[in-house]
Amino acid sequence: MQLRKTLLVGLVASVLLAGCSSEQDSVVMSPLPKIENQFNPRVVWDKSVGNGIGDYYSHLSPAWQGSTIYAADRKGLVKAFDIDSGKELWSVDLAEKTGLLSANLPALLSGGLTVSGDHLYVGTEKAKVIALNTANGEIAWESTVAGEALSRPVVDEGLVLIHTGNGMLQALNEANGKVLWSVNMDTPPLSVRGESAPATAYGAAIVGGDNGRVSAVLLSQGQLIWQQRISQLTGTTDIDRLNDVDMTPVISNNVVYAIAYNGNLVAMDMRSGQIIWKRDLGSVNDMVVTDDNIFIVDQESRVLSLRKSDGVTLWVQDELLHRNLTAPEMYNGYLVVGDGEGYLHWLNTTDGKFMAQHKVDGSGLLSRPVVASDKLMVQAKDGTVYLYTR
Repeated sequence: MQLRKTLLVGLVASVLLAGCSSEQDSVVMSPLPKIENQFNPRVVWDKSVGNGIGDYYSHLSPAWQGSTIYAADRKGLVKAFDIDSGKELWSVDLAEKTGLLSANLPALLSGGLTVSGDHLYVGTEKAKVIALNTANGEIAWESTVAGEALSRPVVDEGLVLIHTGNGMLQALNEANGKVLWSVNMDTPPLSVRGESAPATAYGAAIVGGDNGRVSAVLLSQGQLIWQQRISQLTGTTDIDRLNDVDMTPVISNNVVYAIAYNGNLVAMDMRSGQIIWKRDLGSVNDMVVTDDNIFIVDQESRVLSLRKSDGVTLWVQDELLHRNLTAPEMYNGYLVVGDGEGYLHWLNTTDGKFMAQHKVDGSGLLSRPVVASDKLMVQAKDGTVYLYTR
């Protein structure tokens, strides 16, 4: 078995400080910007879901469908809420029962929830993918996969796609969880913890790898169509040589947009994988792509807007430097990001100026905000789910 190490993105900066010899070399979190709110975001309701992710690096995040919101904690508690009232509809605990008092083994849920049709899907660090019935939370099926199920499950063409921590992209039968095919994405000995969830279109899955490549895979057979390297190994330290593509690629008008840690932001032809343009930017966060713009949060927690057609920078918001920002989300015409101290920041998409700021939760934010119908939901590290409206 290949020995493989992973690094937590939030700790990379502190690792770099180990050899610092002067105070000016230190990475310091920017102070909270002082702004005058142009509007005040309103909390519709908030509900506790277990203990959240605690101190673990996990992008476990809620999902929604119709009038129901689904959320979970890392130990295995899963709850469903009515989106309007916040009323709890059902609750299940996926922790393994041992028969001993207070000795249930946590399920170690990871990667985020996905809801499709009558099932809610979630992966675990114990190499399991679980499908729950959305009506009552009962387990429909449970399947063992090749490694830690770190990516968010993606459902398309009757398949549940999962990208495991040891670099395997696997397709499971949506009806019963049977593994139908597997593709090895080839992983280096050292990588950032986390895996790219695939994007799907035109019968293909587009997925990033820990080797700095983006790959296209035929959904029906698991056959590799093309691969494109978007990050080259550079530098002399292990940290400098990390080149994971951990974000979910975005497909728009037959163009694939992807970004690598310590690598490039690229636009690629969907059919061939050929690079159309590239920029020297790095991130592990998912991005927002609109008709004209790309919005990203880079590894320094700068927020950038770039022109979609050629990658030219339109604006940069750097007053949140090193605040451990979440991936951005577009809501009600604003770009919204959370930070490690538990604040939500609302930015003008035209110039990047702050429009509003709101303290959500003292435990901090790590997972990306999620648009649910006409509302915005976010789950804090301690497990509390907040539903916002403007």
